[in-house]
Amino acid sequence: MVSTHLTAQQLNFFETFGFLSFPGLLADRIQKIIDEFEAIWAANGGGHNGTVHDGTARSCSVQFIDQSAYLSTLLDDPRISGIAASILGDDFNYMGSDGNFYTGDTRWHSDGYGGRGGMRHIKIAFYLDQLNGETGALRVIPGSHRVGEPFADDLERSIRTSEELWGVSGQQVPAIALDTTPGDILVFNHDLKHATYGGSQRRRMFTMNCSQRYPDDKLQALRDYMAGGARFWVEHAYGDVMVRTASPARMPHLEQCMANDGHMAELSRKRRLEMAEPARG
Repeated sequence: MVSTHLTAQQLNFFETFGFLSFPGLLADRIQKIIDEFEAIWAANGGGHNGTVHDGTARSCSVQFIDQSAYLSTLLDDPRISGIAASILGDDFNYMGSDGNFYTGDTRWHSDGYGGRGGMRHIKIAFYLDQLNGETGALRVIPGSHRVGEPFADDLERSIRTSEELWGVSGQQVPAIALDTTPGDILVFNHDLKHATYGGSQRRRMFTMNCSQRYPDDKLQALRDYMAGGARFWVEHAYGDVMVRTASPARMPHLEQCMANDGHMAELSRKRRLEMAEPARG
């Protein structure tokens, strides 16, 4: 199995545009991946927070691949780890996973524009259905991840008022739709503006999130980022299966978050008292 270390051209593309697509990268594993995806949902009631997914709202499950020994090995797959290492460094952090049944449209947003103490975070996305721009494929605005530059910063201020400002709906905002076939991998910077339109009521997708390793003087920024897991009622950095099955090669990608998750249980306890259900995204 060949490691997917990125070429200079791929890295330049990612730096400039904020995303990469890898058609068919995991085609050899995709059926088992889909089987494990479905098995996790079946073991947890079929949808959000143990209730059946009825298509009226997104169902989300966090620490998703951590629930499966097989899916946890995606972090060990040299094609996945090679991509993350190329963009983030060999000592990158695995920052968790979410599994989803998406319903309808997802409006334009970034996954925390300009935050995280200036550290780079990426999302590795697995779409398990054939999708195009009219059926819920991921849409991206190239270059919108470049925090501090006028184009990206203006989009951050204005993208949610597209009809009022530009006279176009979110679906009409100029963008690229990344058509996918199961087995393809999409990778994008958390700051990149992305959305989906026209999708079905049960679009299957899960992610792996990774980051640069935080230097010691930014560990509080890491803890602050991890505190966001409280809205999902997450008490530890990772699920038990991810940690219990970890090889020596996997552990460097887990150790920093595990060493800094001591605040999460109490934050989660408080959110359980405040929320009727864990967050859906």
